[in-house]
Amino acid sequence: MNPCSSSSSDLGRKCKYSGQSVRAIPIRIITVGKKRSKGVQLLVEEYNEKIMYYCSVDDIQIRSNPKNTSDVNAQIEGEDMVVMQHIRSEDWVVLLDEHGIDVGSVQMADLLGDAGITGASTLSFCIGGPYGHGKQLRKRANVTIKLSSMVLNHQIALVVLLEQLYRAWTILKGQKYHH
Repeated sequence: MNPCSSSSSDLGRKCKYSGQSVRAIPIRIITVGKKRSKGVQLLVEEYNEKIMYYCSVDDIQIRSNPKNTSDVNAQIEGEDMVVMQHIRSEDWVVLLDEHGIDVGSVQMADLLGDAGITGASTLSFCIGGPYGHGKQLRKRANVTIKLSSMVLNHQIALVVLLEQLYRAWTILKGQKYHH
């Protein structure tokens, strides 16, 4: 099942789950990167608090280059291995990647709704390190999306993702945050 099969704009489009009860499965966000700045951490905490009204959020930070190598491929595979340790077989995995499917806010709401009907225990979003994701994670992902046509560093991608998750929940619940 690919909830993001359409790459068209969602302007004027309604969420396919509007007015329906959506199963809120826990969200896990796995981010590879350096220590967060204080400003980013404040925004992360603010959006996590907002999202917690709808579902639980587990925020996992993984240090980039855990093997401390100068070999880029070894770095990617080392990060990949650590990320895979946080993903269970029953998770529904969304990879964030610059080459992923372009989704709008309504499509993100549809993605949350679709994940709720998959039977998955957790919806895991993966934000890669400076060189992207490894082969294991790419193979394991249920869907790959992009947050922007521009490349975003892991801290900015995290803030954008959290805002869009909050926006998606308000769309699903018919609340006024999304115009």
